[in-house]
Amino acid sequence: MPKISNKGKQMPASPIRKLTPYADRAKQQGKKVYHLNIGQPDIETPEAMINAIKNIDFKVWAYTQSEGNLSYRKKLVEYYNKAGYNISIEDIFVTTGASEAIVIALQTCMDDGDEVIIPEPFYANYNAFAWMSNVTIKPVLSSIETGFALPAISEFEKQITDKTKAIFICNPNNPTGYLYSYEELTELKKLCLKYDLYLFADEAYREFCYDDNKFYSPMHLDGLDENVLIFDSVSKRYSACGARLGCFITKNRKVIETALKFAQARLSPGMVAQIAAEAAVDTPPSYFERVNVEYTERRNMLVESLNKMEGVFCPNPGGAFYVVARFPVDDSEKFCQWMLEEFSYDNQTVMMAPAAGFYSTPGAGRDEIRLAYVLNKEDLANAMICLEKALLEYPGRKVKGESLKAKA
Repeated sequence: MPKISNKGKQMPASPIRKLTPYADRAKQQGKKVYHLNIGQPDIETPEAMINAIKNIDFKVWAYTQSEGNLSYRKKLVEYYNKAGYNISIEDIFVTTGASEAIVIALQTCMDDGDEVIIPEPFYANYNAFAWMSNVTIKPVLSSIETGFALPAISEFEKQITDKTKAIFICNPNNPTGYLYSYEELTELKKLCLKYDLYLFADEAYREFCYDDNKFYSPMHLDGLDENVLIFDSVSKRYSACGARLGCFITKNRKVIETALKFAQARLSPGMVAQIAAEAAVDTPPSYFERVNVEYTERRNMLVESLNKMEGVFCPNPGGAFYVVARFPVDDSEKFCQWMLEEFSYDNQTVMMAPAAGFYSTPGAGRDEIRLAYVLNKEDLANAMICLEKALLEYPGRKVKGESLKAKA
């Protein structure tokens, strides 16, 4: 039998999806599974987006430009310039999700063996993207006690070598929900200029900021135009994860010219998704206001419920729709699997994402879990009841005193 490549064998599995077979078996057994493991919102996609697809009348389903449809890119430039990015149509091209934008950026800006510094925990697929690109991630550990705030700049400097080419943030953050401040971004700016580094920013959750907190992008910082690369997506903003459409933004002309060669190699992004996304750009602010209210209520319910559970600690995030909470368990992956295989309450259980898969540091996050508050409040409340009952029954629960609850 032909062999699998070593690269394939060592490709990291997604902690978000790896427990799916257990969830499928639980459903086959008749259990209702509440999915808090994945960022798939249940918010309805804007009607204009759906109608744009229904009203398609082209005769040939043709290639688009490698950069994406001109009309869509013009609408995107309008959107970002309203947000203060001050970009032109030459600064942006369309990708197959933010994922492709990130892979293209790594391959454009880095050679084999180069290094990128990322605060952890971080979106688990960054590991996969780096592995595909022969790039090494150098993690900088953030702490649940500080709500996963940006680590001290001195910790970043400790990781910098002659192989370091970029610092990479996700803002608001997946998996923690942390929203970086203007002051934190300014500190990163100074570091990038000092060491001549790129600053990558995944901004897929830009629209989701709570408690009147303001979103800031590296694009809002003066003097950093040659260093900043932005990755974005329609998946979360418009609850359109299946569209698989994103974009790549930078004012660095050499980066754009090189990145486009990778974009040309994959031919073009999908036509139908771009037609829908172009219509979505005109989504009224009232849509996002309603969504923001809904997610704020869900966040408050989730965080309050978790912190009422004995031995659980959950910081209150400023953005996105995730939390990372610490649980009084021996191993979060075992616990999450046990929830699907062996536990049910009123024939219900919960699927979650073990947080260890969002860390690169060995042993980190073993008692932490990421939960996505993407379900309606009734389902979320039922999921919290299940989770609290499960913690009381779990055989690997830490006894009181072994896992001290941090002070909020």
